[in-house]
Amino acid sequence: MINVDGHPAYPLAIAELKANGALGRRCRCRPSPYLNNVLEQDHRFLKKRIAASLGFRSVDGALRTIQGYGAMNKIRKGQIRWLAKGDVVEQVRFINQTFGIAA
Repeated sequence: MINVDGHPAYPLAIAELKANGALGRRCRCRPSPYLNNVLEQDHRFLKKRIAASLGFRSVDGALRTIQGYGAMNKIRKGQIRWLAKGDVVEQVRFINQTFGIAA
């Protein structure tokens, strides 16, 4: 099940993905403006940060920056089960494993 807002492009895109085999035939599109509000609110923090940076100069830079913001937000919200919010050593290890860098 894919929950989308009422934009008319979504059903066409999902039908095309089904025809290409990227989505299963049983996958359904459920247009509802309220069912994806949890997801919309989750990336609100990310959208605010990107707007403050006035855009990006390259796609590669945008991808890396968005990944970094997302990882930091997950740590801040405690969404990584094995990583305690106050454990800085494990947070550094997580960032190193995720991005291949040392902080």
